Amino acid sequence: MKEIVRRLELLNKTISTMESCTGGAVASEITNVEGSSNVLKFSAVTYSNEYKIKMGVDENVINEYTVYSKETAREMAKNISRYTNSNIGVGITGQLNRIDPANPVGKVNEVYISIYDKDLDKYYDEYLQVNGESRKDNKEQVINRLENILLEVL
Repeated sequence: MKEIVRRLELLNKTISTMESCTGGAVASEITNVEGSSNVLKFSAVTYSNEYKIKMGVDENVINEYTVYSKETAREMAKNISRYTNSNIGVGITGQLNRIDPANPVGKVNEVYISIYDKDLDKYYDEYLQVNGESRKDNKEQVINRLENILLEVL
């Protein structure tokens, strides 16, 4: 994350995140870097559909594609970018280590990552099947993949 924060600073860009299954782990990793307050505008942990919708995710997208989908991750990324006027928005949704009783759809340990670049109006999407023994291990796999994508696009 140190290199990502450095690149964002050099590019004079900001980032915001809307996380579900990672529970704020991405924002935590960013804020572990000195100077991150120059680039991180806001982070939301939206475990429930209700709060994804309150943060701008289109309910029809959740209903049509499910909450665990590329389309929902895109909605999360774009809407957090809009809400905070950040250059980069990150959306992450999925199920780690168990089926969500509130949303019993999709498969366990499937994660959808979307990065939205507001300046280019472009998405970078990733589907990830994690295989860690614990939720913490799986969160680390998601963060590692997100870091690699961000390093490629920044």
